[in-house]
Amino acid sequence: MQLQRRLLLPFLAAILVAVVDVAAHPDRIITHGYSASIGQVPYIVGLLLQEGQLGRWCGGSIIDHKWVLTAAHCTDHIDAVTIYYGATRRTQALFSLIVGVEDVVQHPQWPGNIGNDIALIRTPHVGFWSLIDKVELPGLAQRNERFVHSAVLTCGWGSTYDGSSLPDWLQCIDLNVISNEECTRSYGTLPESVLCVGTPEGRSICDGDSGGPLVTQQQPQLVGVTSFSDAASCLSVAPAGFTRVTSHLDWIRRVSGVAY
Repeated sequence: MQLQRRLLLPFLAAILVAVVDVAAHPDRIITHGYSASIGQVPYIVGLLLQEGQLGRWCGGSIIDHKWVLTAAHCTDHIDAVTIYYGATRRTQALFSLIVGVEDVVQHPQWPGNIGNDIALIRTPHVGFWSLIDKVELPGLAQRNERFVHSAVLTCGWGSTYDGSSLPDWLQCIDLNVISNEECTRSYGTLPESVLCVGTPEGRSICDGDSGGPLVTQQQPQLVGVTSFSDAASCLSVAPAGFTRVTSHLDWIRRVSGVAY
């Protein structure tokens, strides 16, 4: 039986002018992850996306002084986005920036294909230092690299379990990329522009992690953007799905000028 996919996008009860302070147990975030150390993931940002009178939370990755990469479904129907930089504790970012919908560029073939769940956000110039820095993309010569069996890291402020409130402390999990053939056993046919990871013992992504980074452990490169997991439960051992960055390197270059 094929599982249903769910996009990992929680709505907050009302529009927020600052990040909500949520009580959390840092050892249980992102479903069986571990607490990030301060400065461990300097390229991650928190995104508070405004849609009318509602707000929703996602993650993103700094790829340049003026560009953040995230999931397209995070940016559907929004009016503005607040970007939180340099946070390990979600409510204590070093600074934030607000940009309008005119600075959001979704993939032109979203939402027609789950593998095109990717968007760019243009920002004012942001300087880099130890707590705020970019993550490199794979090189253009790596377009066809699949990264199967690669050890990867993903982080976020997503829910601790199905339906839980958003936590406060950044959590990470170490996983491994699996083949799309293995992933299709759970979800049916998937485009090559989807990258999947195994989720042993329920170590996975959850609501609120959408848009966040999937980065190789050795020679860190951003290879995935958090997209979906098993609709039945974040604690499922079914694979987790990411947008494959190597499938979109040319689009990223055309829009932002960022390339390696």
